[in-house]
Amino acid sequence: MVKRFGGYEAALLKMGLTGGIASGKSVVGEMFVALGAHLIQADAIAHQLMQPGEAVHQEVIRHFGSAILNLDGTVNRARLAEAAFSASSENESPRIEELNQIVHPAVIKRQDEWMEEVGRKDPKAIAIVEAALILEAGAAKRFDKLVVVTCRPEQRIRRWASRLGVDEETARREVGRRMAAQLPDEDKIKAAQFVIDNSGSLDRTRQQVTKVYAELKRAAEG
Repeated sequence: MVKRFGGYEAALLKMGLTGGIASGKSVVGEMFVALGAHLIQADAIAHQLMQPGEAVHQEVIRHFGSAILNLDGTVNRARLAEAAFSASSENESPRIEELNQIVHPAVIKRQDEWMEEVGRKDPKAIAIVEAALILEAGAAKRFDKLVVVTCRPEQRIRRWASRLGVDEETARREVGRRMAAQLPDEDKIKAAQFVIDNSGSLDRTRQQVTKVYAELKRAAEG
């Protein structure tokens, strides 16, 4: 979106924030927001779209059955993840792609609407969409810049174990299963304009975020 104000051009800068599972995307996103960026999380959008009464909710039930529901009719995300990432037999593949085909188009549409709304309110804003599967969903072209967050493999496992309150072996299996449905970090890095290494301290991560934000701000202000 480009608008002309008083002889100069102001353009909303659309940024995709992505990275593998448990890389620290949300932490990095919060740092960008603290600096002045606008942010929306694809996961939060998906959660809203799976509420009872939404078309996505109905489609997910149609494909995966009522066993994924809680007693109040809401989707039990742990059960849905189990159904999507597990194969029902040795001859079948996990059904994560089937789930993605239901959810991704609706999520991308909502993201686009949100970015347009941000641009109407502040034409020089930086609008960030945090999503794990930007590249996998073929959505990279919707963004002006792509930032990838990385960390070491063992850190992913420890962070997932801490987040879910499970032992590291359980976390290792789950992280491995979910990573299999994502592009390797190497491929994400090749597609990105910026890379933030979240392997070190939060201060070190914040320094990188501040540097990237300064570049994004200059681009947004033309």
